Amino acid sequence: MPVSEHPMQALASFLPDGSFDLVVQYIHNYKVHLTVTKKRKSVLGDYRHPAMGSNHRISINGNLNKYEFLITLLHELAHLLTFEEFKNKVEAHGKEWKNNYSKLLIDFVQHKLFPADIEKALQRSIINPAATANGETALLLVLRKYDTKKIEGVHSIAELPIGSLFKTEDGRVFRKEKKRVKRFECTEIKTGLKYSFSALSMVKILN
Repeated sequence: MPVSEHPMQALASFLPDGSFDLVVQYIHNYKVHLTVTKKRKSVLGDYRHPAMGSNHRISINGNLNKYEFLITLLHELAHLLTFEEFKNKVEAHGKEWKNNYSKLLIDFVQHKLFPADIEKALQRSIINPAATANGETALLLVLRKYDTKKIEGVHSIAELPIGSLFKTEDGRVFRKEKKRVKRFECTEIKTGLKYSFSALSMVKILN
């Protein structure tokens, strides 16, 4: 996995203004080995507890916008704090982790580091954090607005009007249909088969 290790001052370029000192305090206090990785499709961040004399290890995808980078880092720091207190005696995303993640979010939100729409979306995470980023659909849709590298014509399925035609990465063409809870039912034009898409799926609009 290609990774890059960043000196502390360089880390500031990945974070929202005003958050650097708060983050570095945790990294120094817990001797965190932090790496920034290239884009990973399966995860946004990762935590590994100390083993055989090693330090806590956290990796975060470097392609995330500043707000998503910080939120992902807080998610992983919550794992660290939970391990420090309970080791491996509790579930990875159990009530102990949720409690630590909520406390971190409350602490960072009160410093007014996030735009108002992200801060509002974070309130749900504070009350009941999701185990994975994909469980935070509403929050991630707001965060996508702050991506700096956008591809023209590419949007999340949630942004497309019902009935829109779109193309996926593999070249297949679909029509967006009705919403079912958090996902959208879509029809493949060539076969007429129905597929379920996450609201966060990024596709190329055709009409």
